[in-house]
Amino acid sequence: MKSHCIVMLTLAVLMFLTQWFPVSLGCNKALCASDVSKCLIQKVPTVAETKKKAPVAAEATKKKVSAVPETLKKKRRNFAELKIKRLRKKFAQKMLRKARRKLIYEKSKHYHKEYRQMYRTEIRMARMARKAGNFYVPVEPKLAFVIRIRGISGVSPKVQNVLQLLRLRQIFSGTFVKLNKASINMLRIVEPYIAWGYPNLKSVNELIYKCGYGKINKKRIALTDNSLIALSLGKFSIICTEDLIDEIYTIGRRFKEANNFLWPFKLSSPWGGMKKKTTHFVEGGDAGNREDQINRLIRRMN
Repeated sequence: MKSHCIVMLTLAVLMFLTQWFPVSLGCNKALCASDVSKCLIQKVPTVAETKKKAPVAAEATKKKVSAVPETLKKKRRNFAELKIKRLRKKFAQKMLRKARRKLIYEKSKHYHKEYRQMYRTEIRMARMARKAGNFYVPVEPKLAFVIRIRGISGVSPKVQNVLQLLRLRQIFSGTFVKLNKASINMLRIVEPYIAWGYPNLKSVNELIYKCGYGKINKKRIALTDNSLIALSLGKFSIICTEDLIDEIYTIGRRFKEANNFLWPFKLSSPWGGMKKKTTHFVEGGDAGNREDQINRLIRRMN
């Protein structure tokens, strides 16, 4: 307060002197009152203030404030890394699908060649036997396809148990069966209630491709993609439908796993109807073993 009063008093004295006694004060021009007031009003900074301002100015020159926030930079960086990972994963999946398609194509080509060779071998052996005046007896079939054609009302529990073991729980349901002594005895027990025979390659193909369903997580899932088969049977080197068909038709080492994977086929009622369910096929009916004539029945029901 005292300093302010002294400044004001000094200003008044100088204004009075400049008004009545104008002097140069070392300059060519006389001082005016406004110039004197401007000089006096300006505040001279203290030593402490100069020390405080110096580091602040230095920091301002060193560290420039960025226009983009740090959180946004981090978000962009994380998004770029995630995008790169996603693209790498997508590319790896694409290459895997490409390699798998190529492998499936090569397998299909190999199976086709194998089946063609088997067919030609059968024809050649039959021709050789006929030329020598003999008869060619083909190898006994190892695969059978069983279709249930009757209900079980009023039947014995033994027949019901055998039908359950064969997984024939509904009328016109069918399954593949590996033929051996035990399975043939089971088929004889339930022969009045089933029609069975020896399917050819075409029938196996049509059954699996047209009405094939797989058991995946205890659910009935249509086999519309090879990845479904690879997911369940990939550990047995069965990765596509062609592998599954070959394993069933040739009774491979993993026939049990492949057959259990297939859900029992739900066929339609045969076109043209049944002749007589209660009579054996040999006697003009529909029940029992019909050998290779089962393929005609499959065409009518598929």
